[in-house]
Amino acid sequence: MGINHSSHGGIDSGASGNGIIEKDKTLEISKYMYDRFKELGIPVEITRDTDTTLSPTERVNSILSKFGNNSDVIVISNHINAGGGDGAEVIYALRNNSNLANLIADNIKDTGQNIRKVYQRRLPSDPSKDYYFIHRNTGVTQPLIVEYGFLDGKGDDVSRLKNNWRDLAEAVVKSIAIYTNTPYNTENNNTYIVKLGDSLWSIAKRNNITVDKLKQLNNLNTNTIKVGQILIISEDIKEPNNIEDYIIYTVKRGDTLYSIARSYNIDINELKNYNNLTDNILSINQELKIPIKNIEEEQVSTEYTDYIVKRGDSLYNISKTYGIPIQDLMKYNNLNTNLLSIGQILKIPVSTTSNIEYIVKAGDTLYSIASTYNTTVNNIKAKNNLINNTLQIGQKLII
Repeated sequence: MGINHSSHGGIDSGASGNGIIEKDKTLEISKYMYDRFKELGIPVEITRDTDTTLSPTERVNSILSKFGNNSDVIVISNHINAGGGDGAEVIYALRNNSNLANLIADNIKDTGQNIRKVYQRRLPSDPSKDYYFIHRNTGVTQPLIVEYGFLDGKGDDVSRLKNNWRDLAEAVVKSIAIYTNTPYNTENNNTYIVKLGDSLWSIAKRNNITVDKLKQLNNLNTNTIKVGQILIISEDIKEPNNIEDYIIYTVKRGDTLYSIARSYNIDINELKNYNNLTDNILSINQELKIPIKNIEEEQVSTEYTDYIVKRGDSLYNISKTYGIPIQDLMKYNNLNTNLLSIGQILKIPVSTTSNIEYIVKAGDTLYSIASTYNTTVNNIKAKNNLINNTLQIGQKLII
Protein backbone atom coordinates (compact mmCIF):
# COMPACT_ATOMS: atom_id res chain seq x y z
CA MET A 1 0.00 0.00 0.00
CA GLY A 2 1.36 3.41 -0.89
CA ILE A 3 0.68 7.05 -0.26
CA ASN A 4 1.83 9.85 -2.54
CA HIS A 5 2.68 13.00 -0.65
CA SER A 6 3.05 16.20 -2.68
CA SER A 7 5.03 18.70 -0.62
CA HIS A 8 3.99 22.32 -0.03
CA GLY A 9 0.95 23.74 -1.85
CA GLY A 10 -1.39 26.71 -1.67
CA ILE A 11 0.21 29.66 0.12
CA ASP A 12 3.34 27.55 0.71
CA SER A 13 5.12 27.54 -2.65
CA GLY A 14 8.30 25.89 -1.36
CA ALA A 15 11.52 26.62 -3.23
CA SER A 16 11.47 28.39 -6.59
CA GLY A 17 13.90 29.41 -9.30
CA ASN A 18 14.77 28.98 -12.97
CA GLY A 19 11.09 28.76 -13.85
CA ILE A 20 10.47 25.89 -11.40
CA ILE A 21 8.09 26.21 -8.42
CA GLU A 22 8.42 23.33 -5.99
CA LYS A 23 4.73 23.02 -5.10
CA ASP A 24 3.78 22.77 -8.79
CA LYS A 25 6.51 20.34 -9.81
CA THR A 26 5.91 18.00 -6.85
CA LEU A 27 2.19 18.00 -7.65
CA GLU A 28 3.00 16.99 -11.24
CA ILE A 29 5.24 14.21 -10.00
CA SER A 30 2.72 12.98 -7.42
CA LYS A 31 -0.18 12.90 -9.89
CA TYR A 32 1.99 11.03 -12.40
CA MET A 33 2.91 8.47 -9.72
CA TYR A 34 -0.69 8.14 -8.62
CA ASP A 35 -1.77 7.23 -12.15
CA ARG A 36 1.12 4.80 -12.63
CA PHE A 37 0.48 3.02 -9.31
CA LYS A 38 -3.15 2.65 -10.34
CA GLU A 39 -2.06 1.12 -13.66
CA LEU A 40 0.15 -1.36 -11.81
CA GLY A 41 -2.63 -2.30 -9.39
CA ILE A 42 -0.79 -0.93 -6.34
CA PRO A 43 -3.26 0.52 -3.78
CA VAL A 44 -2.49 4.25 -3.63
CA GLU A 45 -3.80 7.48 -2.15
CA ILE A 46 -2.62 11.06 -2.62
CA THR A 47 -2.50 13.79 0.03
CA ARG A 48 -3.35 16.57 -2.41
CA ASP A 49 -4.30 16.64 -6.09
CA THR A 50 -4.83 20.40 -6.34
CA ASP A 51 -2.95 23.53 -5.24
CA THR A 52 -4.16 23.27 -1.64
CA THR A 53 -2.62 24.54 1.59
CA LEU A 54 -2.10 21.74 4.13
CA SER A 55 -0.55 22.12 7.57
CA PRO A 56 1.91 19.50 8.86
CA THR A 57 -0.80 18.14 11.17
CA GLU A 58 -3.28 17.87 8.30
CA ARG A 59 -0.72 16.05 6.20
CA VAL A 60 0.06 13.54 8.94
CA ASN A 61 -3.63 12.95 9.70
CA SER A 62 -4.33 12.45 6.00
CA ILE A 63 -1.52 9.90 5.71
CA LEU A 64 -2.51 7.90 8.79
CA SER A 65 -6.19 7.88 7.83
CA LYS A 66 -5.70 6.50 4.30
CA PHE A 67 -4.50 2.96 5.10
CA GLY A 68 -4.03 3.19 8.86
CA ASN A 69 -0.90 3.21 10.98
CA ASN A 70 0.68 0.06 9.52
CA SER A 71 4.28 -0.90 8.81
CA ASP A 72 3.42 -2.04 5.28
CA VAL A 73 2.31 1.48 4.31
CA ILE A 74 4.92 3.26 2.17
CA VAL A 75 4.82 7.05 2.12
CA ILE A 76 6.63 8.87 -0.72
CA SER A 77 7.11 12.57 0.03
CA ASN A 78 8.13 14.36 -3.17
CA HIS A 79 10.40 17.42 -2.96
CA ILE A 80 12.62 19.67 -5.07
CA ASN A 81 15.84 20.86 -3.45
CA ALA A 82 17.48 24.29 -3.35
CA GLY A 83 20.83 25.64 -2.21
CA GLY A 84 23.03 25.27 -5.29
CA GLY A 85 23.88 21.57 -4.91
CA ASP A 86 23.70 18.82 -7.49
CA GLY A 87 21.86 15.51 -7.61
CA ALA A 88 19.06 13.65 -5.88
CA GLU A 89 18.70 12.70 -2.22
CA VAL A 90 16.62 10.05 -0.47
CA ILE A 91 15.97 10.41 3.27
CA TYR A 92 14.49 7.53 5.29
CA ALA A 93 13.18 7.29 8.86
CA LEU A 94 15.24 6.17 11.86
CA ARG A 95 12.86 3.25 12.41
CA ASN A 96 13.41 1.85 8.91
CA ASN A 97 16.33 0.21 7.13
CA SER A 98 17.89 1.64 3.97
CA ASN A 99 16.76 -1.09 1.54
CA LEU A 100 13.96 0.81 -0.20
CA ALA A 101 15.82 4.12 -0.04
CA ASN A 102 18.85 2.60 -1.76
CA LEU A 103 16.67 0.89 -4.37
CA ILE A 104 15.05 4.23 -5.22
CA ALA A 105 18.46 5.90 -5.40
CA ASP A 106 19.80 3.17 -7.70
CA ASN A 107 16.88 3.50 -10.12
CA ILE A 108 17.09 7.29 -10.12
CA LYS A 109 20.79 6.96 -10.85
CA ASP A 110 19.95 4.74 -13.83
CA THR A 111 18.11 7.70 -15.41
CA GLY A 112 21.44 9.56 -15.51
CA GLN A 113 20.79 11.73 -12.46
CA ASN A 114 23.54 12.01 -9.84
CA ILE A 115 22.82 10.70 -6.35
CA ARG A 116 23.95 13.15 -3.71
CA LYS A 117 23.30 10.87 -0.74
CA VAL A 118 20.94 8.41 0.97
CA TYR A 119 20.66 9.13 4.68
CA GLN A 120 18.74 9.64 7.92
CA ARG A 121 18.55 12.92 9.81
CA ARG A 122 18.10 13.33 13.57
CA LEU A 123 16.41 16.11 15.54
CA PRO A 124 19.23 18.15 17.17
CA SER A 125 17.27 18.71 20.38
CA ASP A 126 16.47 14.98 20.68
CA PRO A 127 18.70 12.70 18.54
CA SER A 128 16.40 9.76 19.22
CA LYS A 129 13.79 11.40 16.98
CA ASP A 130 13.67 12.13 13.26
CA TYR A 131 14.34 15.67 12.07
CA TYR A 132 11.45 15.80 9.58
CA PHE A 133 7.86 15.63 10.78
CA ILE A 134 6.91 13.36 7.88
CA HIS A 135 9.24 10.76 9.44
CA ARG A 136 8.71 11.64 13.09
CA ASN A 137 4.91 11.80 13.28
CA THR A 138 3.75 9.08 10.89
CA GLY A 139 3.60 6.16 13.32
CA VAL A 140 5.11 2.89 12.11
CA THR A 141 4.66 3.57 8.39
CA GLN A 142 7.68 3.64 6.05
CA PRO A 143 8.05 7.26 4.88
CA LEU A 144 10.73 8.44 2.45
CA ILE A 145 11.55 11.95 1.34
CA VAL A 146 12.77 12.08 -2.26
CA GLU A 147 14.58 15.24 -3.35
CA TYR A 148 14.81 14.91 -7.14
CA GLY A 149 17.37 17.63 -7.76
CA PHE A 150 18.31 21.26 -7.19
CA LEU A 151 16.25 23.89 -9.00
CA ASP A 152 19.18 26.29 -8.57
CA GLY A 153 21.92 23.75 -9.27
CA LYS A 154 24.99 24.54 -11.34
CA GLY A 155 24.90 21.23 -13.23
CA ASP A 156 22.11 19.64 -15.26
CA ASP A 157 19.52 19.39 -12.47
CA VAL A 158 17.42 22.26 -13.83
CA SER A 159 17.19 20.65 -17.26
CA ARG A 160 16.31 17.27 -15.71
CA LEU A 161 13.59 18.75 -13.51
CA LYS A 162 12.06 20.57 -16.48
CA ASN A 163 12.44 17.94 -19.18
CA ASN A 164 13.03 14.56 -17.55
CA TRP A 165 10.97 14.66 -14.36
CA ARG A 166 8.79 11.79 -15.61
CA ASP A 167 11.89 9.57 -15.83
CA LEU A 168 12.76 10.47 -12.23
CA ALA A 169 9.21 9.78 -11.05
CA GLU A 170 9.07 6.49 -12.99
CA ALA A 171 12.28 5.41 -11.25
CA VAL A 172 10.44 5.65 -7.92
CA VAL A 173 7.40 3.81 -9.30
CA LYS A 174 9.65 1.02 -10.56
CA SER A 175 11.37 0.81 -7.16
CA ILE A 176 8.07 0.45 -5.30
CA ALA A 177 6.94 -2.25 -7.73
CA ILE A 178 10.14 -4.23 -7.24
CA TYR A 179 10.07 -3.75 -3.45
CA THR A 180 6.46 -4.96 -3.19
CA ASN A 181 6.94 -7.81 -5.69
CA THR A 182 4.40 -6.22 -8.03
CA PRO A 183 4.70 -7.03 -11.75
CA TYR A 184 6.18 -3.95 -13.38
CA ASN A 185 4.57 -3.44 -16.75
CA THR A 186 5.68 -1.18 -19.57
CA GLU A 187 3.89 -0.28 -22.78
CA ASN A 188 5.80 -3.05 -24.56
CA ASN A 189 4.48 -6.53 -23.78
CA ASN A 190 7.62 -8.18 -25.16
CA THR A 191 9.70 -7.40 -22.10
CA TYR A 192 10.94 -9.19 -19.01
CA ILE A 193 11.75 -7.69 -15.58
CA VAL A 194 14.90 -9.20 -14.06
CA LYS A 195 14.27 -10.90 -10.70
CA LEU A 196 16.59 -12.07 -7.95
CA GLY A 197 18.50 -15.15 -9.09
CA ASP A 198 18.01 -14.52 -12.82
CA SER A 199 20.83 -14.81 -15.33
CA LEU A 200 20.92 -14.12 -19.05
CA TRP A 201 21.07 -17.88 -19.62
CA SER A 202 17.97 -18.63 -17.52
CA ILE A 203 16.00 -15.75 -19.08
CA ALA A 204 17.01 -16.78 -22.60
CA LYS A 205 16.06 -20.42 -21.95
CA ARG A 206 12.71 -19.41 -20.39
CA ASN A 207 11.84 -17.31 -23.45
CA ASN A 208 13.20 -19.73 -26.06
CA ILE A 209 15.90 -17.45 -27.48
CA THR A 210 19.69 -17.51 -27.32
CA VAL A 211 21.85 -15.51 -24.94
CA ASP A 212 23.50 -13.79 -27.91
CA LYS A 213 20.11 -12.75 -29.28
CA LEU A 214 19.05 -11.48 -25.86
CA LYS A 215 22.23 -9.41 -25.62
CA GLN A 216 21.74 -8.12 -29.16
CA LEU A 217 18.14 -7.05 -28.52
CA ASN A 218 19.17 -5.15 -25.41
CA ASN A 219 22.48 -3.68 -26.61
CA LEU A 220 24.38 -5.55 -23.86
CA ASN A 221 28.13 -5.98 -24.13
CA THR A 222 28.48 -8.04 -20.92
CA ASN A 223 26.44 -10.74 -19.16
CA THR A 224 25.83 -8.52 -16.16
CA ILE A 225 22.19 -7.76 -15.32
CA LYS A 226 20.52 -6.41 -12.20
CA VAL A 227 17.22 -6.87 -10.38
CA GLY A 228 14.51 -4.64 -11.85
CA GLN A 229 16.22 -4.22 -15.23
CA ILE A 230 13.85 -4.38 -18.22
CA LEU A 231 14.93 -6.72 -21.00
CA ILE A 232 13.41 -7.06 -24.46
CA ILE A 233 12.71 -10.73 -25.12
CA SER A 234 10.90 -10.59 -28.48
CA GLU A 235 12.81 -11.72 -31.56
CA ASP A 236 10.40 -9.79 -33.79
CA ILE A 237 12.59 -6.70 -33.80
CA LYS A 238 13.55 -4.91 -36.97
CA GLU A 239 17.24 -4.27 -37.41
CA PRO A 240 18.54 -1.29 -39.39
CA ASN A 241 18.65 -2.08 -43.10
CA ASN A 242 22.33 -1.32 -43.44
CA ILE A 243 25.13 -0.98 -40.90
CA GLU A 244 26.02 2.30 -42.60
CA ASP A 245 22.64 3.72 -41.57
CA TYR A 246 23.82 4.43 -38.03
CA ILE A 247 26.74 5.23 -35.76
CA ILE A 248 27.32 3.76 -32.31
CA TYR A 249 27.12 6.03 -29.27
CA THR A 250 28.32 4.71 -25.89
CA VAL A 251 26.37 6.12 -22.92
CA LYS A 252 28.46 7.97 -20.35
CA ARG A 253 27.68 9.20 -16.85
CA GLY A 254 25.18 12.06 -16.91
CA ASP A 255 23.68 11.17 -20.31
CA THR A 256 19.93 11.04 -20.82
CA LEU A 257 17.93 10.13 -23.89
CA TYR A 258 16.92 13.78 -24.05
CA SER A 259 20.50 15.10 -24.07
CA ILE A 260 21.65 12.49 -26.63
CA ALA A 261 18.67 13.14 -28.91
CA ARG A 262 19.32 16.87 -28.70
CA SER A 263 23.04 16.43 -29.48
CA TYR A 264 22.26 14.46 -32.62
CA ASN A 265 19.17 16.45 -33.64
CA ILE A 266 16.87 13.43 -33.51
CA ASP A 267 13.42 13.06 -31.96
CA ILE A 268 13.61 11.19 -28.64
CA ASN A 269 10.82 8.78 -29.64
CA GLU A 270 12.61 7.99 -32.90
CA LEU A 271 15.76 7.29 -30.92
CA LYS A 272 13.85 4.93 -28.60
CA ASN A 273 12.19 3.11 -31.49
CA TYR A 274 15.50 2.78 -33.34
CA ASN A 275 17.06 1.11 -30.30
CA ASN A 276 14.00 -0.93 -29.23
CA LEU A 277 13.86 0.90 -25.89
CA THR A 278 10.76 0.55 -23.72
CA ASP A 279 11.61 3.34 -21.27
CA ASN A 280 13.99 6.30 -20.91
CA ILE A 281 16.40 4.62 -18.50
CA LEU A 282 19.99 4.25 -19.68
CA SER A 283 23.04 2.57 -18.18
CA ILE A 284 26.67 3.68 -18.42
CA ASN A 285 28.50 2.03 -21.36
CA GLN A 286 25.22 1.04 -22.99
CA GLU A 287 25.56 1.28 -26.78
CA LEU A 288 22.94 3.21 -28.76
CA LYS A 289 22.51 3.28 -32.50
CA ILE A 290 22.19 6.83 -33.84
CA PRO A 291 20.59 6.98 -37.31
CA ILE A 292 22.48 9.20 -39.71
CA LYS A 293 20.04 9.09 -42.63
CA ASN A 294 18.87 12.64 -41.86
CA ILE A 295 22.36 14.11 -41.54
CA GLU A 296 23.05 16.21 -44.58
CA GLU A 297 26.29 15.60 -46.41
CA GLU A 298 28.45 18.69 -46.32
CA GLN A 299 31.65 19.64 -48.07
CA VAL A 300 34.04 20.01 -45.16
CA SER A 301 37.01 22.34 -45.44
CA THR A 302 40.32 20.58 -46.06
CA GLU A 303 41.99 23.08 -43.71
CA TYR A 304 42.16 21.87 -40.15
CA THR A 305 44.09 22.05 -36.90
CA ASP A 306 45.17 18.99 -34.90
CA TYR A 307 43.78 18.37 -31.42
CA ILE A 308 45.50 15.82 -29.16
CA VAL A 309 43.07 14.01 -26.85
CA LYS A 310 43.88 14.44 -23.15
CA ARG A 311 42.73 12.54 -20.06
CA GLY A 312 39.10 13.43 -19.29
CA ASP A 313 38.29 14.53 -22.85
CA SER A 314 35.10 13.42 -24.58
CA LEU A 315 33.64 14.15 -27.98
CA TYR A 316 30.97 16.16 -26.21
CA ASN A 317 33.32 18.61 -24.47
CA ILE A 318 35.60 18.87 -27.53
CA SER A 319 32.63 19.63 -29.80
CA LYS A 320 31.38 22.18 -27.27
CA THR A 321 34.79 23.83 -26.99
CA TYR A 322 35.16 24.21 -30.75
CA GLY A 323 31.49 24.89 -31.48
CA ILE A 324 31.17 21.97 -33.90
CA PRO A 325 28.32 19.40 -33.67
CA ILE A 326 29.33 15.94 -32.48
CA GLN A 327 28.08 14.28 -35.67
CA ASP A 328 30.20 16.67 -37.80
CA LEU A 329 33.25 16.01 -35.65
CA MET A 330 32.74 12.26 -36.05
CA LYS A 331 32.23 12.54 -39.81
CA TYR A 332 35.31 14.72 -40.25
CA ASN A 333 37.45 12.16 -38.40
CA ASN A 334 35.74 9.04 -39.82
CA LEU A 335 34.67 7.90 -36.33
CA ASN A 336 31.94 5.31 -35.81
CA THR A 337 32.03 5.46 -32.01
CA ASN A 338 32.31 8.25 -29.46
CA LEU A 339 35.12 6.49 -27.57
CA LEU A 340 38.45 8.35 -27.53
CA SER A 341 41.95 7.36 -26.41
CA ILE A 342 44.58 9.56 -24.76
CA GLY A 343 47.01 10.84 -27.39
CA GLN A 344 44.56 10.34 -30.26
CA ILE A 345 44.75 13.14 -32.85
CA LEU A 346 41.50 14.70 -34.02
CA LYS A 347 41.17 17.02 -37.01
CA ILE A 348 39.27 20.24 -36.22
CA PRO A 349 38.08 22.21 -39.26
CA VAL A 350 39.74 25.63 -39.33
CA SER A 351 36.44 27.30 -40.14
CA THR A 352 35.18 26.37 -36.67
CA THR A 353 38.19 27.54 -34.69
CA SER A 354 37.63 31.31 -34.61
CA ASN A 355 36.64 32.86 -31.28
CA ILE A 356 37.00 29.72 -29.17
CA GLU A 357 36.10 30.33 -25.51
CA TYR A 358 38.30 28.34 -23.13
CA ILE A 359 37.71 27.97 -19.37
CA VAL A 360 40.94 27.69 -17.39
CA LYS A 361 41.25 24.46 -15.36
CA ALA A 362 43.57 23.42 -12.55
CA GLY A 363 47.09 22.84 -13.90
CA ASP A 364 46.64 24.99 -17.00
CA THR A 365 49.35 27.38 -18.16
CA LEU A 366 49.42 29.77 -21.09
CA TYR A 367 52.03 27.53 -22.67
CA SER A 368 49.95 24.34 -22.34
CA ILE A 369 46.85 26.08 -23.69
CA ALA A 370 48.78 27.56 -26.61
CA SER A 371 50.22 24.14 -27.45
CA THR A 372 46.77 22.53 -27.34
CA TYR A 373 45.26 25.06 -29.74
CA ASN A 374 48.28 25.37 -32.04
CA THR A 375 48.87 29.04 -31.26
CA THR A 376 51.40 31.07 -29.25
CA VAL A 377 51.46 32.47 -25.73
CA ASN A 378 51.83 36.00 -27.11
CA ASN A 379 48.79 35.58 -29.37
CA ILE A 380 46.64 34.47 -26.41
CA LYS A 381 47.92 37.35 -24.25
CA ALA A 382 47.24 39.88 -27.00
CA LYS A 383 43.74 38.50 -27.71
CA ASN A 384 42.81 38.65 -24.01
CA ASN A 385 44.69 41.85 -23.02
CA LEU A 386 46.86 39.97 -20.52
CA ILE A 387 49.85 41.78 -19.03
CA ASN A 388 51.41 38.68 -17.41
CA ASN A 389 51.25 34.88 -17.57
CA THR A 390 49.18 34.41 -14.41
CA LEU A 391 45.89 32.50 -14.84
CA GLN A 392 43.00 31.77 -12.48
CA ILE A 393 40.83 28.65 -12.42
CA GLY A 394 37.52 29.48 -14.10
CA GLN A 395 38.99 32.39 -16.08
CA LYS A 396 37.64 32.69 -19.63
CA LEU A 397 40.10 33.03 -22.51
CA ILE A 398 39.41 33.75 -26.16
CA ILE A 399 41.71 31.68 -28.37
